[in-house]
Amino acid sequence: MNWLKNSVTKLKEKIRPIAKRWQFWRLLIVLCLSLFLVMSVYFVVLAKTAHVKNLQATLAQTTTVYDDSGAKAGELYSQKGTYVSYDKISQNMRDAVISSEDRNFYHEYGFSIKGIVRAALLNLKNKVMGSSAIAGGGSTLTQQLVKNAYLTQEQTITRKAKEIFLSMQVEQDYTKNQILTMYLNNAWFGHGVWGVEDAAQKYFGVHASELTTSQAATLTAMLPSPALYNPIDHPQASINRRNVVLGTMLENKKLTSAQLKSAQAAPMNLNDTYDNTNNYKYPWFFDAVINEAIKTYGLTEGDVMNRGYKIYTTLNQQDQANLQADFNNPGMFNYNTDAQAASVVLNAKNGGVRAIVGAREKNHTFRGFNYATQSKLQPGSAIKPIAVYAPALERGYSIDELLPNTTRTFGTSNKEIHNALNVQTEDVPMYSALEHSYNVPAVYLLNKMGVNAGFTSTRKFGLPLSDKDKSLALALGGLTDGVSPMQMAQAYTAFANDGVMSQTHLITKIVDATGKVIVAQPKATQTRVISSRVADNMTRMMLGTYTNGTGLGAAPAGFTIAGKTGTTENPNDTENAQSSKDSWAMAYTKDVVQATWMGLDDNSKNNSLPLGLTATMGPLVKTSLEQILPNTPGTNFSVTNPNQPVKNKQSGNSMDWSNIVSDFSNGVDKAVDGANKTWHTIKGLFGGN
Repeated sequence: MNWLKNSVTKLKEKIRPIAKRWQFWRLLIVLCLSLFLVMSVYFVVLAKTAHVKNLQATLAQTTTVYDDSGAKAGELYSQKGTYVSYDKISQNMRDAVISSEDRNFYHEYGFSIKGIVRAALLNLKNKVMGSSAIAGGGSTLTQQLVKNAYLTQEQTITRKAKEIFLSMQVEQDYTKNQILTMYLNNAWFGHGVWGVEDAAQKYFGVHASELTTSQAATLTAMLPSPALYNPIDHPQASINRRNVVLGTMLENKKLTSAQLKSAQAAPMNLNDTYDNTNNYKYPWFFDAVINEAIKTYGLTEGDVMNRGYKIYTTLNQQDQANLQADFNNPGMFNYNTDAQAASVVLNAKNGGVRAIVGAREKNHTFRGFNYATQSKLQPGSAIKPIAVYAPALERGYSIDELLPNTTRTFGTSNKEIHNALNVQTEDVPMYSALEHSYNVPAVYLLNKMGVNAGFTSTRKFGLPLSDKDKSLALALGGLTDGVSPMQMAQAYTAFANDGVMSQTHLITKIVDATGKVIVAQPKATQTRVISSRVADNMTRMMLGTYTNGTGLGAAPAGFTIAGKTGTTENPNDTENAQSSKDSWAMAYTKDVVQATWMGLDDNSKNNSLPLGLTATMGPLVKTSLEQILPNTPGTNFSVTNPNQPVKNKQSGNSMDWSNIVSDFSNGVDKAVDGANKTWHTIKGLFGGN
């Protein structure tokens, strides 16, 4: 040991002159004080910029969603209950909380010195024992309030420091009674219940103002851990904990001994009168609003759900309610119960989302997967107007240009391309090739123009492509990744809106709980992608889809629409010519654009859908449009259909349904959209993945 003592002595002798020369200890003190000053300034600035003065208004209000006419459409909230004022909370509840949670609440300034010291000693003990945990405890009611309102639940020294400085700021801006009221209205009581009013009704069937001593003690006992002490799941633990709270009330002179015995003897009579029916009645639209607020405007889910915002949107409540009801009717999907589906309806002039349904479901999952906005699907022939025919018209082709329609080879490999079900005809005008969704004319035209023409056009319409999509497979919708119904609907606004594409959006304005406008107008743009002449001619060609072509039988009665259908081959059933995986229907007027998809996802038990719109979701397209279009201005197209719709010989105003049935049964060129039946094969032929 002598050698160790000698080594330490020599080390001290070497360090002493250096420390003396550089005034080591003074320097250390200065550094510590500087660090303390910097940290103090940081936490003070944090507290001053936390908008504490807005806290009461924020906690008292729920986030409200308004529709396109300014009418209330519903509410968004998670950590929210029914907010009640101080005088609507029973004295029993106030006494129980103060006695159990913070006896010195009315005598401290936001934090407790004793509590902090106690927590510090526990932390020191943890360090000595080798534990990395940060000791809890020592938090006042004010600290608990700001932790729930502003901070995370992580146990760190930094979070604790923020908590203390924010608590001091809250104490400066609010009275003790206001703080207690905010705390009780923002407390979590388990079983989906926030706030003392809803908790009183959930567990006892009374208002917060009517809580007895025993009931108040029971609710207070739950505050540290509702999962462990709620009387529904753990009745005995709840009673034991309740009696502990009653004991603290006696110690705090809020009860007499006689009152204590009476309260402890009171039976635990539960009565649930809490109505948990909220106003989240348009779940897919509201989910999309939250997603847009986060992605586009930089808010958090907690901000949106709990800050009492007023969010003004493009929602049309009538359209949304009808579309939701349609999706709940299996007959709209020809009773293909295993198939998924999604639909979005846009304002054609500005891109505002009027209605959206993201899946077929029994029970909605909050912010669950949305096929309308998040899916990457093969668009099939629905992409032909964008990738083939619009760029052709821009290059001087006319809508009655004759195109070959017999099986032929394309590309350097001379691979054979044929129409669905091997249909072959004489040369057909371009409008007929589009409305019947023939394969050969589309591939022929893209090959003649060059793949880059279609690739550039498709990107200009806002659809996501990769360089791997530079192949003739693009003509038939064979993409590397895929598109969503929302992206397709946005692209089609260019056809409906004289060549100007409108970016989709749901939010038009956001106002916070104090009335401050934080979003004044939507971050949405409009871009001209084609000329009005090309847009008009594209509409002329697509007017035939629902009167003479592949959408026959799905047209809304009494209305004129344009659009395009799409079908993709089922890779699990390539030998069956009547099998498909995806069905698309694009439909538009001058006022609205609707994109609807139905298909098989990875969870489907069946491996096949029938072929053609009529056999898949034709009833949905027809019915939903008959509900939507009367709710629009009814702006007429300025162009006419190059075809004459099939007419009944006995009546000039009705379709000849015998002809429709005949067309459908004969297969081939009118009632079946098979233009993309071979896209999977063609994709491989031309280098797609």
